[in-house]
Amino acid sequence: MLGKTLKALLVGTTVLAGASAANAETFRWAFQGDAQTLDPHGLFETFTLGFQGNIYEGLVKRNDKMEMVGALAESWENVEPTVWRFKLRPGVKFHNGNDFTAEDVVFSVNRLNTEGSDMKVVASLIKEAKVVDDLTVDIITPTPNPILPNQFEIFYIMDKQWAEENNSTEATNVKGGDEGNHANLNANGTGPFIVKSRQSGVKTELTRNPDYWDKSMKSNVTEAIFTPIAQDATRVAALISGNVDLAYPMPVQDWKRLESAEGVKPLAGPEARTIFLGFDQLRDELTASNVKGKNPFKDVRVRKAFFQAINVDAIKEKVMRGASTPAGLMVAPQINGYSEAMNARLPYDVEAAKKLMEEAGYADGFEVTMDCPNDRYVNDEQICQASAAMLARINVKVNLLAQTKSKYFGKVLAQNGYDTSFFLLGWTPSTFDSHNVISSLIACRGGEDKIGSFNLGGYCNPKINELTAKIQSETDQAKRQAMIDEVFKIHQDEVGHIPLHQQPLSWGVSDKVEVVQRPDNQFDLRYAVVKK
Repeated sequence: MLGKTLKALLVGTTVLAGASAANAETFRWAFQGDAQTLDPHGLFETFTLGFQGNIYEGLVKRNDKMEMVGALAESWENVEPTVWRFKLRPGVKFHNGNDFTAEDVVFSVNRLNTEGSDMKVVASLIKEAKVVDDLTVDIITPTPNPILPNQFEIFYIMDKQWAEENNSTEATNVKGGDEGNHANLNANGTGPFIVKSRQSGVKTELTRNPDYWDKSMKSNVTEAIFTPIAQDATRVAALISGNVDLAYPMPVQDWKRLESAEGVKPLAGPEARTIFLGFDQLRDELTASNVKGKNPFKDVRVRKAFFQAINVDAIKEKVMRGASTPAGLMVAPQINGYSEAMNARLPYDVEAAKKLMEEAGYADGFEVTMDCPNDRYVNDEQICQASAAMLARINVKVNLLAQTKSKYFGKVLAQNGYDTSFFLLGWTPSTFDSHNVISSLIACRGGEDKIGSFNLGGYCNPKINELTAKIQSETDQAKRQAMIDEVFKIHQDEVGHIPLHQQPLSWGVSDKVEVVQRPDNQFDLRYAVVKK
């Protein structure tokens, strides 16, 4: 086993049900933003993928204890060092009635590599997929990969025939909005719920799939209505008034209000998401700065100065109301590979930061635009505002560009050429393993290995890429941990990013329903029960 068991690592706050699944009920929930697309390969973003996971399925999934179990695959085995064989579940149909077969798996693997795909970090795990027979598929990996099944939860399978009939054989480019791909606004999965109607940014209605293969599903929900509600106060009011049964995130400052309100309660727990700041370290000149002819973020002294100028404890107390956990690493304690000994932060020291800026030739500071979502993470815009105010103490003028997540991601991701100079981002590793963070956020991007696709600032140390490949294939836990520690030490010494904190899970839930709160902040309708 690699590290601790997933059960020990991943179990989140749970409110489970004993209600009868025979009861037919409507469930309503709200989030601060919408799923950005229905295309399961269009955007690697936790809420969007979690929402899609009620419609689409992968070969594997997590149950209510966060244990990895079979979904579209009944079983799997590592038949050769670089070959994983998946035995597929018989009798599964897509929502339109088409049979699910190995051809759909191979098609979906190939679709991960199309131009509009934001799932190339998953594609990098796969060299080739081959049909063995209708219900057997081989996944060939570039190198031995003993954790491959754990990396597949958010790799959803599409219907090859449906995609071909609807000109959706290539993934949606999220920058392109709702137009241009049938799969962006329509869905045909194998999951427990079917899309009845969708108004992007307004409302999505789901109905229970009467032909869903898993007849033991705990939920008694027959209709699920999702509404994005951007304003915190409106979202809280919708829950208290009974217009929705679940709303998240809840502002941490409203927890006491929810505790005293009748019929609702806050549901909180530790989230495995790390919030961090990043810099463009690749371009020779920043696209959004008054510094011309050079890039100040290429100088480690500037990056270190930014780190030491930000008072993360003040952010915890004033912005997060004491509910966050300051971080020195890019992974949370729940993640395999986390080391408490390495979680120390550089000390908050404005004078030391000023000295570093002077040594780097920026005693008078400079201007830079900071990209920040305002509807993605808990108090995200407020975190950016606080960071900007702190950086002003070292003469850095931050021009804050806070936008809805659709505009934010459309600007900063690969599809738009990583158009950012300084940014805030959050990350929950879908595998709950450090390799995911390293290969997605820290490894050099743009190579043949296809890793580093979410390394928005282009931080690069080739040694990390070498270690990334070895970490993926190493089965000796002690050796693997030593390599993970080496990566994080290099990254810390070079101030590749500035980890801020792990944010809290912050949901509000009606007493009329029972739900499971996952530590990755995904909401799974399979475990939602409306009480009688």
